[in-house]
Amino acid sequence: MAADSLKPLRDRIDQIDTEVLKLLNERARTAHEIGTLKADGVIYRPERESQVLRRLADMNTGPLSEQTVRHLFTEVISACRAIEEPLSVGYLGPRGTFSEEAARKQFGASASGVPCGSIDEVFRQVEAQQLRFGVVPVENSTEGAIGRTLDLLVSSTVKLCGEVVLPVHQCLMSAATDRAAVKRILGHAQSLAQCHEWITQNFPQAERVAVVSNAEAARQAAQDATAASLGSRAAAPLFGLQVLAENIEDQPNNTTRFVVLADRDAAPSGRDKTSLIMSGRNQPGTMHALLTPFARHGVSMTRLESRPSRAGLWEYLFFVDVEGHRLDAKVAQALQEVQADAAFLKILGSYPVAA
Repeated sequence: MAADSLKPLRDRIDQIDTEVLKLLNERARTAHEIGTLKADGVIYRPERESQVLRRLADMNTGPLSEQTVRHLFTEVISACRAIEEPLSVGYLGPRGTFSEEAARKQFGASASGVPCGSIDEVFRQVEAQQLRFGVVPVENSTEGAIGRTLDLLVSSTVKLCGEVVLPVHQCLMSAATDRAAVKRILGHAQSLAQCHEWITQNFPQAERVAVVSNAEAARQAAQDATAASLGSRAAAPLFGLQVLAENIEDQPNNTTRFVVLADRDAAPSGRDKTSLIMSGRNQPGTMHALLTPFARHGVSMTRLESRPSRAGLWEYLFFVDVEGHRLDAKVAQALQEVQADAAFLKILGSYPVAA
Protein backbone atom coordinates (compact mmCIF):
# COMPACT_ATOMS: atom_id res chain seq x y z
CA MET A 1 0.00 0.00 0.00
CA ALA A 2 2.84 2.38 0.91
CA ALA A 3 4.58 1.67 -2.40
CA ASP A 4 1.38 2.50 -4.28
CA SER A 5 1.18 5.83 -2.43
CA LEU A 6 4.84 6.68 -3.07
CA LYS A 7 4.89 5.97 -6.80
CA PRO A 8 2.82 9.04 -7.89
CA LEU A 9 5.02 11.28 -5.71
CA ARG A 10 8.21 9.81 -7.12
CA ASP A 11 6.86 10.19 -10.65
CA ARG A 12 6.13 13.84 -9.83
CA ILE A 13 9.69 14.33 -8.59
CA ASP A 14 11.00 12.82 -11.83
CA GLN A 15 8.87 15.26 -13.82
CA ILE A 16 10.08 18.19 -11.73
CA ASP A 17 13.72 17.10 -12.10
CA THR A 18 13.28 16.91 -15.88
CA GLU A 19 11.82 20.40 -15.96
CA VAL A 20 14.54 21.76 -13.66
CA LEU A 21 17.22 20.28 -15.93
CA LYS A 22 15.65 21.91 -19.01
CA LEU A 23 15.46 25.27 -17.25
CA LEU A 24 19.04 25.05 -15.99
CA ASN A 25 20.34 24.42 -19.50
CA GLU A 26 18.17 27.24 -20.82
CA ARG A 27 19.65 29.53 -18.18
CA ALA A 28 23.15 28.45 -19.14
CA ARG A 29 22.51 29.13 -22.82
CA THR A 30 21.06 32.56 -22.02
CA ALA A 31 23.98 33.43 -19.77
CA HIS A 32 26.40 32.37 -22.51
CA GLU A 33 24.53 34.53 -25.02
CA ILE A 34 24.84 37.51 -22.67
CA GLY A 35 28.56 36.80 -22.40
CA THR A 36 29.04 36.91 -26.17
CA LEU A 37 27.30 40.31 -26.31
CA LYS A 38 29.47 41.93 -23.64
CA ALA A 39 31.91 44.43 -25.08
CA ASP A 40 34.30 44.52 -22.10
CA GLY A 41 34.80 40.77 -21.71
CA VAL A 42 34.18 40.93 -17.95
CA ILE A 43 32.90 37.54 -16.80
CA TYR A 44 32.39 38.11 -13.09
CA ARG A 45 29.96 40.86 -12.09
CA PRO A 46 29.72 40.80 -8.29
CA GLU A 47 27.05 43.50 -8.22
CA ARG A 48 24.81 41.59 -10.65
CA GLU A 49 25.27 38.26 -8.83
CA SER A 50 24.48 39.96 -5.52
CA GLN A 51 21.27 41.38 -6.98
CA VAL A 52 20.23 37.96 -8.34
CA LEU A 53 20.83 36.18 -5.03
CA ARG A 54 19.15 38.93 -3.04
CA ARG A 55 16.06 38.86 -5.27
CA LEU A 56 15.74 35.08 -5.00
CA ALA A 57 16.22 35.16 -1.23
CA ASP A 58 13.50 37.81 -0.91
CA MET A 59 11.13 35.74 -3.09
CA ASN A 60 11.75 32.50 -1.22
CA THR A 61 8.71 31.14 0.61
CA GLY A 62 10.28 27.86 1.81
CA PRO A 63 10.55 25.16 2.88
CA LEU A 64 14.13 25.73 1.66
CA SER A 65 15.99 28.19 3.90
CA GLU A 66 17.42 31.45 2.59
CA GLN A 67 20.93 30.08 3.17
CA THR A 68 20.14 26.98 1.09
CA VAL A 69 18.62 29.04 -1.73
CA ARG A 70 21.70 31.29 -1.84
CA HIS A 71 24.02 28.26 -1.87
CA LEU A 72 22.10 26.46 -4.63
CA PHE A 73 21.97 29.47 -6.91
CA THR A 74 25.59 30.40 -6.22
CA GLU A 75 26.49 27.01 -7.68
CA VAL A 76 24.10 27.50 -10.62
CA ILE A 77 25.68 30.89 -11.37
CA SER A 78 29.16 29.40 -10.94
CA ALA A 79 28.44 26.58 -13.41
CA CYS A 80 26.93 28.97 -15.97
CA ARG A 81 29.86 31.37 -15.58
CA ALA A 82 32.35 28.55 -16.14
CA ILE A 83 30.89 27.92 -19.61
CA GLU A 84 32.27 31.32 -20.61
CA GLU A 85 35.54 31.10 -18.69
CA PRO A 86 36.60 29.28 -15.49
CA LEU A 87 37.70 31.89 -12.97
CA SER A 88 41.05 31.50 -11.22
CA VAL A 89 40.74 32.39 -7.53
CA GLY A 90 43.70 32.43 -5.17
CA TYR A 91 43.34 31.84 -1.44
CA LEU A 92 45.59 31.23 1.57
CA GLY A 93 46.35 27.55 1.22
CA PRO A 94 46.97 24.71 1.21
CA ARG A 95 43.61 23.01 0.72
CA GLY A 96 41.36 22.61 3.71
CA THR A 97 41.67 26.17 5.08
CA PHE A 98 38.84 28.50 5.99
CA SER A 99 40.10 30.73 3.17
CA GLU A 100 39.33 27.97 0.66
CA GLU A 101 35.86 27.63 2.19
CA ALA A 102 35.32 31.40 1.83
CA ALA A 103 36.47 31.34 -1.81
CA ARG A 104 34.05 28.52 -2.59
CA LYS A 105 31.22 30.32 -0.81
CA GLN A 106 31.78 33.43 -2.95
CA PHE A 107 32.57 31.89 -6.36
CA GLY A 108 31.06 28.40 -6.23
CA ALA A 109 32.67 25.04 -6.94
CA SER A 110 33.08 25.66 -10.68
CA ALA A 111 35.73 28.33 -10.10
CA SER A 112 39.34 27.17 -10.21
CA GLY A 113 40.69 27.56 -6.67
CA VAL A 114 44.46 28.09 -6.40
CA PRO A 115 46.06 27.64 -2.96
CA CYS A 116 48.83 30.15 -2.21
CA GLY A 117 51.56 29.87 0.38
CA SER A 118 50.88 33.22 2.06
CA ILE A 119 48.62 36.25 2.04
CA ASP A 120 51.48 38.10 0.32
CA GLU A 121 51.43 35.59 -2.53
CA VAL A 122 47.69 36.02 -3.05
CA PHE A 123 48.22 39.78 -3.42
CA ARG A 124 51.21 39.32 -5.76
CA GLN A 125 49.42 36.85 -8.03
CA VAL A 126 46.36 39.10 -8.41
CA GLU A 127 48.46 42.22 -8.84
CA ALA A 128 50.51 40.51 -11.58
CA GLN A 129 47.27 39.24 -13.17
CA GLN A 130 48.43 35.65 -12.82
CA LEU A 131 45.16 35.08 -10.99
CA ARG A 132 41.91 36.91 -11.71
CA PHE A 133 40.80 37.10 -8.07
CA GLY A 134 42.04 36.50 -4.55
CA VAL A 135 40.32 35.88 -1.23
CA VAL A 136 42.11 36.89 1.98
CA PRO A 137 41.00 37.26 5.61
CA VAL A 138 40.76 40.84 6.86
CA GLU A 139 39.24 40.58 10.36
CA ASN A 140 37.90 38.13 12.91
CA SER A 141 35.08 38.86 15.34
CA THR A 142 37.12 37.45 18.26
CA GLU A 143 40.72 38.39 17.47
CA GLY A 144 40.27 41.55 15.40
CA ALA A 145 42.11 42.70 12.28
CA ILE A 146 44.51 40.59 10.23
CA GLY A 147 47.50 42.90 10.28
CA ARG A 148 49.29 41.53 7.25
CA THR A 149 46.25 42.01 5.04
CA LEU A 150 45.87 45.62 6.19
CA ASP A 151 49.56 46.35 5.53
CA LEU A 152 49.36 44.94 2.01
CA LEU A 153 46.20 46.92 1.22
CA VAL A 154 48.18 50.10 1.83
CA SER A 155 50.87 49.36 -0.74
CA SER A 156 49.13 47.14 -3.30
CA THR A 157 47.35 48.34 -6.44
CA VAL A 158 44.57 45.72 -6.12
CA LYS A 159 40.97 46.74 -5.56
CA LEU A 160 38.27 45.21 -3.38
CA CYS A 161 35.28 43.88 -5.31
CA GLY A 162 33.56 41.77 -2.66
CA GLU A 163 33.43 40.49 0.89
CA VAL A 164 32.63 37.10 2.42
CA VAL A 165 31.44 36.60 5.99
CA LEU A 166 32.14 33.07 7.18
CA PRO A 167 31.11 31.53 10.51
CA VAL A 168 34.26 29.82 11.77
CA HIS A 169 33.82 26.58 13.69
CA GLN A 170 37.09 25.11 14.86
CA CYS A 171 37.70 21.37 15.19
CA LEU A 172 40.45 19.42 16.93
CA MET A 173 41.81 16.70 14.63
CA SER A 174 44.47 14.04 15.04
CA ALA A 175 45.82 10.82 13.60
CA ALA A 176 45.24 9.38 17.07
CA THR A 177 41.77 8.36 18.25
CA ASP A 178 42.53 8.89 21.95
CA ARG A 179 42.70 12.42 23.36
CA ALA A 180 45.22 11.24 25.94
CA ALA A 181 47.79 10.76 23.18
CA VAL A 182 47.80 14.46 22.24
CA LYS A 183 50.87 16.31 23.52
CA ARG A 184 51.01 19.18 21.00
CA ILE A 185 48.28 21.29 19.39
CA LEU A 186 49.15 22.99 16.12
CA GLY A 187 47.26 25.74 14.33
CA HIS A 188 47.36 29.18 12.81
CA ALA A 189 47.99 31.83 15.47
CA GLN A 190 44.46 33.18 14.99
CA SER A 191 42.92 29.75 15.53
CA LEU A 192 45.01 29.09 18.62
CA ALA A 193 43.82 32.41 20.04
CA GLN A 194 40.18 31.68 19.14
CA CYS A 195 40.35 28.37 21.08
CA HIS A 196 42.57 29.56 23.94
CA GLU A 197 40.16 28.89 26.82
CA TRP A 198 38.96 25.55 25.47
CA ILE A 199 42.53 24.31 25.08
CA THR A 200 43.41 25.54 28.58
CA GLN A 201 40.50 23.63 30.09
CA ASN A 202 40.85 20.42 28.08
CA PHE A 203 44.59 20.19 27.30
CA PRO A 204 46.34 22.29 29.96
CA GLN A 205 49.68 20.50 29.50
CA ALA A 206 49.72 20.47 25.69
CA GLU A 207 52.31 22.53 23.85
CA ARG A 208 50.76 25.08 21.48
CA VAL A 209 52.55 25.48 18.15
CA ALA A 210 51.70 28.28 15.72
CA VAL A 211 52.17 27.43 12.02
CA VAL A 212 51.51 29.27 8.76
CA SER A 213 48.02 27.79 8.22
CA ASN A 214 45.62 25.27 9.71
CA ALA A 215 46.09 23.05 6.68
CA GLU A 216 49.82 22.96 7.40
CA ALA A 217 48.93 22.05 10.98
CA ALA A 218 46.80 19.18 9.68
CA ARG A 219 49.63 18.00 7.42
CA GLN A 220 52.04 17.87 10.35
CA ALA A 221 49.48 16.24 12.64
CA ALA A 222 48.95 13.48 10.08
CA GLN A 223 52.62 12.56 10.49
CA ASP A 224 52.74 12.66 14.30
CA ALA A 225 50.32 10.65 16.44
CA THR A 226 51.12 12.83 19.47
CA ALA A 227 49.98 15.99 17.68
CA ALA A 228 46.55 17.45 16.95
CA SER A 229 45.58 20.31 14.66
CA LEU A 230 42.95 23.02 14.70
CA GLY A 231 40.89 23.96 11.67
CA SER A 232 37.92 23.31 9.47
CA ARG A 233 36.20 19.93 9.53
CA ALA A 234 36.83 19.79 5.77
CA ALA A 235 40.54 19.29 6.45
CA ALA A 236 40.05 15.99 8.30
CA PRO A 237 39.35 13.72 5.28
CA LEU A 238 41.97 15.53 3.18
CA PHE A 239 44.70 14.56 5.63
CA GLY A 240 43.27 11.30 7.01
CA LEU A 241 42.59 12.69 10.48
CA GLN A 242 39.98 11.87 13.10
CA VAL A 243 37.84 14.67 14.51
CA LEU A 244 38.32 14.54 18.28
CA ALA A 245 36.15 17.59 19.10
CA GLU A 246 33.99 20.08 17.20
CA ASN A 247 32.94 23.71 17.70
CA ILE A 248 35.70 24.36 20.20
CA GLU A 249 36.00 28.09 19.54
CA ASP A 250 35.63 30.18 22.71
CA GLN A 251 32.99 32.43 21.14
CA PRO A 252 30.06 30.54 19.53
CA ASN A 253 29.44 33.40 17.07
CA ASN A 254 33.08 33.38 15.94
CA THR A 255 33.13 34.84 12.40
CA THR A 256 35.84 35.82 9.94
CA ARG A 257 35.39 38.44 7.26
CA PHE A 258 37.26 37.98 3.99
CA VAL A 259 37.73 40.45 1.13
CA VAL A 260 37.88 39.66 -2.58
CA LEU A 261 40.86 41.13 -4.46
CA ALA A 262 40.66 42.06 -8.15
CA ASP A 263 41.93 44.61 -10.66
CA ARG A 264 38.72 46.65 -10.30
CA ASP A 265 35.94 47.13 -7.81
CA ALA A 266 32.22 46.49 -8.38
CA ALA A 267 29.51 48.68 -9.87
CA PRO A 268 26.62 49.74 -7.60
CA SER A 269 24.34 46.89 -6.54
CA GLY A 270 21.93 48.85 -4.37
CA ARG A 271 23.35 47.54 -1.08
CA ASP A 272 27.04 48.35 -0.99
CA LYS A 273 30.00 49.14 1.19
CA THR A 274 33.08 51.27 0.48
CA SER A 275 36.48 50.64 2.08
CA LEU A 276 39.21 53.27 2.32
CA ILE A 277 42.43 54.17 4.12
CA MET A 278 43.14 57.67 5.38
CA SER A 279 45.48 59.59 7.63
CA GLY A 280 45.30 63.10 9.02
CA ARG A 281 47.70 65.96 9.11
CA ASN A 282 49.73 66.40 12.29
CA GLN A 283 47.59 69.15 13.81
CA PRO A 284 44.86 69.49 16.47
CA GLY A 285 41.37 68.34 15.48
CA THR A 286 42.53 66.28 12.51
CA MET A 287 40.35 63.23 13.30
CA HIS A 288 37.31 65.43 13.77
CA ALA A 289 37.97 66.99 10.38
CA LEU A 290 38.28 63.58 8.72
CA LEU A 291 35.12 62.11 10.24
CA THR A 292 32.82 65.14 10.07
CA PRO A 293 32.10 64.89 6.29
CA PHE A 294 30.61 61.41 6.74
CA ALA A 295 28.28 62.63 9.49
CA ARG A 296 27.36 65.78 7.58
CA HIS A 297 26.28 63.81 4.51
CA GLY A 298 24.54 61.04 6.46
CA VAL A 299 27.06 58.31 5.60
CA SER A 300 27.16 55.55 8.23
CA MET A 301 30.57 54.23 9.24
CA THR A 302 30.64 50.49 9.97
CA ARG A 303 34.33 50.09 10.80
CA LEU A 304 37.22 52.26 11.99
CA GLU A 305 40.55 50.52 12.59
CA SER A 306 43.82 52.29 13.38
CA ARG A 307 47.22 50.87 12.52
CA PRO A 308 50.72 52.37 12.87
CA SER A 309 52.02 53.85 9.65
CA ARG A 310 55.39 52.67 8.41
CA ALA A 311 56.10 56.18 7.16
CA GLY A 312 56.91 57.74 10.53
CA LEU A 313 57.07 57.16 14.28
CA TRP A 314 53.73 57.55 16.10
CA GLU A 315 51.85 58.16 12.87
CA TYR A 316 48.71 56.15 12.18
CA LEU A 317 46.60 55.04 9.25
CA PHE A 318 42.86 54.58 9.64
CA PHE A 319 41.03 51.79 7.84
CA VAL A 320 37.40 52.75 7.32
CA ASP A 321 34.29 51.02 5.95
CA VAL A 322 31.21 53.10 5.18
CA GLU A 323 27.77 52.19 3.93
CA GLY A 324 27.09 53.01 0.29
CA HIS A 325 28.95 52.99 -3.03
CA ARG A 326 31.66 55.50 -3.82
CA LEU A 327 29.52 56.64 -6.78
CA ASP A 328 26.50 57.36 -4.55
CA ALA A 329 26.06 61.13 -4.32
CA LYS A 330 26.35 61.44 -0.55
CA VAL A 331 29.36 59.11 -0.34
CA ALA A 332 31.11 60.88 -3.24
CA GLN A 333 30.56 64.29 -1.60
CA ALA A 334 31.87 63.06 1.75
CA LEU A 335 34.97 61.54 0.15
CA GLN A 336 35.66 64.75 -1.76
CA GLU A 337 35.64 66.71 1.48
CA VAL A 338 37.82 64.14 3.25
CA GLN A 339 40.32 64.38 0.40
CA ALA A 340 40.70 68.09 1.07
CA ASP A 341 41.64 67.55 4.74
CA ALA A 342 43.50 64.22 4.61
CA ALA A 343 47.25 63.82 4.42
CA PHE A 344 46.60 60.49 2.69
CA LEU A 345 43.46 58.95 1.22
CA LYS A 346 43.19 55.68 -0.70
CA ILE A 347 39.83 54.27 -1.79
CA LEU A 348 40.18 50.50 -1.80
CA GLY A 349 36.90 49.88 -3.59
CA SER A 350 33.14 49.57 -3.36
CA TYR A 351 31.37 46.20 -3.38
CA PRO A 352 28.12 44.46 -2.41
CA VAL A 353 27.54 43.91 1.29
CA ALA A 354 27.87 40.22 2.20
CA ALA A 355 24.64 38.39 3.04
